[in-house]
Amino acid sequence: MSSKLKDNLNSRYFEAANQLTSKKARRRIVAYVESYDDIFFWRTVLTRFENDKRYFEVMLPSHRKLERGKKSVLMNFIEGRVGEDMIACVDADYDYLLQGVTAQSKKVVESPYVFHTYAYAIENLQCYAPSLHEVCVAVTLNDHRIFDFDDYLRQYSEAIFPLFVWSVWAYRTGQHNKFSLSDLARVIDPGGFNVFAPQPSLDHLRQKVNRKVRQLQAEYPDNKEQYLQVKASIRELGVTPQTTYLYIQGHSLFDNVVVPILTKVCNRLRLERQEEISRTARHHTQRTNEMSCYEHSLQDIRQMLKKNIGYSFSPQFRQVQADIERYLTTSVSRNPGSLPPSNM
Repeated sequence: MSSKLKDNLNSRYFEAANQLTSKKARRRIVAYVESYDDIFFWRTVLTRFENDKRYFEVMLPSHRKLERGKKSVLMNFIEGRVGEDMIACVDADYDYLLQGVTAQSKKVVESPYVFHTYAYAIENLQCYAPSLHEVCVAVTLNDHRIFDFDDYLRQYSEAIFPLFVWSVWAYRTGQHNKFSLSDLARVIDPGGFNVFAPQPSLDHLRQKVNRKVRQLQAEYPDNKEQYLQVKASIRELGVTPQTTYLYIQGHSLFDNVVVPILTKVCNRLRLERQEEISRTARHHTQRTNEMSCYEHSLQDIRQMLKKNIGYSFSPQFRQVQADIERYLTTSVSRNPGSLPPSNM
C-alpha cells in the first residue's frame, strides 16, 4: 500500500471514528508536531479551544516509524492527506517570510490545515523579552530587576535588522548559498556581555553588522530597490526593527543570546540573595540552614526557559490562536452542529 494511500486512510479513519462515536462523546482532533519539545507549546495553544464537544491530541507523526522534523510533518500530512480531524503544527522558520516562494513555504502559508508559530521557532517565543524577568524570578527566587531585557533585545534587534533584511532577500532570491542562516548567525552573535554595561557589546555588534552590510552592498550594487521591497514586505508581515530577534534562528537566539544573558543575570541575583542571607542570619546554624534551603529551591535556567509561557501575551501567539479559531469556525460551517464555537 502506498504511503499516500495510508495517510488518506488515516485521515478518513479519524473522521469516521468521530462520526461513529456517541453524540455525547468529544470529537478528537489530532495535531502533529515536529519534536517532543513542541508538544507542550502546541498544547498551550490548543487548550483554550477544547470543550465538551472536542479535544486535541498533540503527537509526533510516528504512526509508521519514528519520525521527527518539519519535513516529516509536512510530507505526511499535506496535499490532501490531512482533513478536518488532522492538522499539522510547525515552526514558521523562514517559510512564513518567504510567502510561498518555495514549495514548502507555500504549504506552510496556504494550507488550511497547517499552523505555524509566526516567530521563527518556539525558542524565539520562549525568549519573548517581556517575560524574561519572570524566568529569572523562577530560577533564583529573587524579584529584584537588575537588567532591562526589553531594552536590550530592542537594541539588539535594531542593530541586526539591516542585515536580517539581506538574509530574507538572499532566501527569497535563491542567493542563500552566498549568505546563509549560519552566516547571519555568526555575525549577529553578540559575544561578551556585561550585565551592568551592555552597551559596548551592542556597539561591537553594530560594527560587525555594518561591515557585513557594506560587503553585501559592494557585491550586489544594483540591489537597492529589491532590498527596499523586501524590507517593506517583511514589515507588513509583522517584522519590525524592534522585534527582529523573534525571527532569527531560534536555537541561535536561545543559545547565543538569551541563555548567556540569563546566566549572568541569574548568577548576580543568586549572589545577591546569598549575601542577604549571610548578612541577616543571626548565627552560623541559621545561616547554613537558610542557605541550604535556598540552594535547594534554585532551578535550571534552560529548563525554566523551555517552560516559559510568557509568550502567551505576544502578538505572534495571539495570531496562532486566531488561525486555530478560524479553522474551527470553518469546520463548523462545513459540518453544521459538529463543532460549536469555543467559549472565549
